Amino acid sequence: MKINEAYLGTCSNGRLEDLEIAARILKGNPVHPDVEFIIAPASREIYLQAVKKGLIEIFVDSGCVVVGAGCGPCVGTHNGIPADNDRIISTANRNFKGRMGNPNAFIYLASPATVAASAIKGTIADPRSYRKRL
Repeated sequence: MKINEAYLGTCSNGRLEDLEIAARILKGNPVHPDVEFIIAPASREIYLQAVKKGLIEIFVDSGCVVVGAGCGPCVGTHNGIPADNDRIISTANRNFKGRMGNPNAFIYLASPATVAASAIKGTIADPRSYRKRL
């Protein structure tokens, strides 16, 4: 299934280990040109740790958009409100109708590995093809 947006983050799923998994998959792989990949670390502390470990650089080099920690895309307040009929793959913990700010968008929940692999492929993808990196 084709996707328009990938989202990795939130207060519950933007842990350092989640970012590390995504970075291992993304390193050297560009995000698909039809996908916007938004990454939101869970906290300022995690954001700073990700900077020190070089994860943010990997994300930016791959074409991701890294936003500040805090509420935003997962609750539909800013930084990635989907358009009508957009398909988003997300690590958020909820996907009820309208959750990301548009009741006419479709949200699919997945692991950090699946979200990263899907962002590269442009479709919902199996991350096992990247297992050597995991």
